[in-house]
Amino acid sequence: MALNCGIVGLPNVGKSTIFSALSSAPAEAANYPFCTINPNVGIVDVPDQRLAQLSALFKPARTIPAAVEFVDIAGLVQGASKGEGLGNQFLSHIREVGVIAQVVRCFDDPDIVHVANKVDSDADMEVINIELALADLETLAKRRERADRALRTQGKAEQKGAETVLAALDKIGPLLEQGKSARAAVLSDDERAAIYDCHFITAKPQLYVCNVDEATMRALGAGQGGNAHIEAVQRRAAAEGSEAVVICGKFEAELADIDDLAEKLAFLEELGLAESGLGALVHAAYRRLGLRTFFTAGADECRAWTIHAGDTAPKAAGVIHTDFEKGFIKAEVYSYDDIIQYGTEAKIKEAGKYRIEGKEYLVRDGDVVFFKFNV
Repeated sequence: MALNCGIVGLPNVGKSTIFSALSSAPAEAANYPFCTINPNVGIVDVPDQRLAQLSALFKPARTIPAAVEFVDIAGLVQGASKGEGLGNQFLSHIREVGVIAQVVRCFDDPDIVHVANKVDSDADMEVINIELALADLETLAKRRERADRALRTQGKAEQKGAETVLAALDKIGPLLEQGKSARAAVLSDDERAAIYDCHFITAKPQLYVCNVDEATMRALGAGQGGNAHIEAVQRRAAAEGSEAVVICGKFEAELADIDDLAEKLAFLEELGLAESGLGALVHAAYRRLGLRTFFTAGADECRAWTIHAGDTAPKAAGVIHTDFEKGFIKAEVYSYDDIIQYGTEAKIKEAGKYRIEGKEYLVRDGDVVFFKFNV
């Protein structure tokens, strides 16, 4: 299960620069709108210090981190929902991602043009959110038409389903008309399932990325605070129950060029940062999607696996291989904290921390698991 994150925003806010820095994959970046026509895709290792520590303890033949897919989607402009700036094409790409990361320009630079000729974080976010809401309104209208037709022409079972669809759309429509998101609608499980085929863009989890310059990033690292643009993004994120991550593309590019982990950590420490922008973004996306990480560890391989919060042991086993889920017998489990504290599996067992769990066990973030199965 790979996290799939779409990077969106107005033209010239730094999406492609950030994408290239995060993924170490070259993306078109230039000082003019719509430089990115087709979405660039980059597969990135998920930064996780726990996996590095496990690898240092077990010294496996190979270490495999979890992965995240970043999709750099071309800049949206006002009118994108009506096709402005090839907007329909770009909006179709957004529908395919799991979580949306909206990049907001939070720096002033007269040499980099702004599509509205003025840097205004609130206005920029409003344009993107309204365009996404308008696109969803178009989807909603088409789905409502189908449901209305089903009420008139179909049997009782189909009519009941159509009524559930219409009840959900009645809750979502007024929100979209106000430029708000479908995420804000309070739906029953039946209503949510009934409109799954709509794939509303604004129903996807969204977080914000503040793209800042070097001076601002250094000031933040020194505890001197950010700027008014960052504060505006943080206010909106908080109001939506979301998160705002601050990234400096130049610093991320420099980090990407450093292979040695100790050097990377020293670079971050010099800047006063606890983690890289990539790490902050990925971890925020994990939280928005309710994802968790468990590990398998041994002499052959140490590996990180991604699951959803609340997944049972058989479900987690199925992430490794479907046969593991079908033939699940039991899971031998201890926590990452246990192996760090005791140093070896033998000592974990001596301390009574090595557990045998069955089919009902809910795998926790940081669990180290060995699955027993029979097929």
